[in-house]
Amino acid sequence: MSQVVQENSTSFVDRRDTGTGHAPPVRERRQFADSHDGLSPEARELARAIDAYKAVHRRRFITYEEMHSVILSLGYQK
Repeated sequence: MSQVVQENSTSFVDRRDTGTGHAPPVRERRQFADSHDGLSPEARELARAIDAYKAVHRRRFITYEEMHSVILSLGYQK
């Protein structure tokens, strides 16, 4: 015998909806560290480039291929 469960529509609150039609602000996400403090200028440049890539492409983590493309975009070559 199956039971029918009635949902109470007032018990669920969708906290994602801000009522403004816009998505809530997203805090910055970093794959490698919480801060760029203590990095050399070159490493800081790479970290910022990777963060920018992730923001543009809406990615939380990147692959090695994507990291390689970011490095090449900075002008590095083997």
